[in-house]
Amino acid sequence: MITYEDILLEADANNLITKEKSLRAHKGRIMGNRIAINDKLTETEKKCVMAEELGHYYTGYGDILDQSTVTGRKQELHGRIYAYNKLVGLMGIVNAYKNHCTSISESAEFLDVTEEFLNDALNHYKSKYGKHTVIDSYIIFFEPCIAVLEMI
Repeated sequence: MITYEDILLEADANNLITKEKSLRAHKGRIMGNRIAINDKLTETEKKCVMAEELGHYYTGYGDILDQSTVTGRKQELHGRIYAYNKLVGLMGIVNAYKNHCTSISESAEFLDVTEEFLNDALNHYKSKYGKHTVIDSYIIFFEPCIAVLEMI
């Protein structure tokens, strides 16, 4: 499982400077090679935010604060998708099932992400894959509710 420390080390390996500080309007921000993370967040929240900021670093360009433009919204989404895949992913959903998680809160705790982050990830996967998808020998259903079945 990826920890907040792992993500900080990844940022450092990419010559990104990360500081935890008081931010009024955002949970996190990236500008150039500097990432600011709100110091009032829990470690789990910081991990989710930091993964998204790394996603912006890898997939974005320019200023994306203006969410009124299509380009800004697309770049924001690319950063979030990177974070969803890094911290949850389809195999994370399967692993939560294999570890007997029976609710969103149990799954979020198992994956060490916030419930909001997990719900957003599941909504993204549902919009990408539709009602279900197959990975390895598992079917992940997104409708009518999240469910995993092992194919025999």
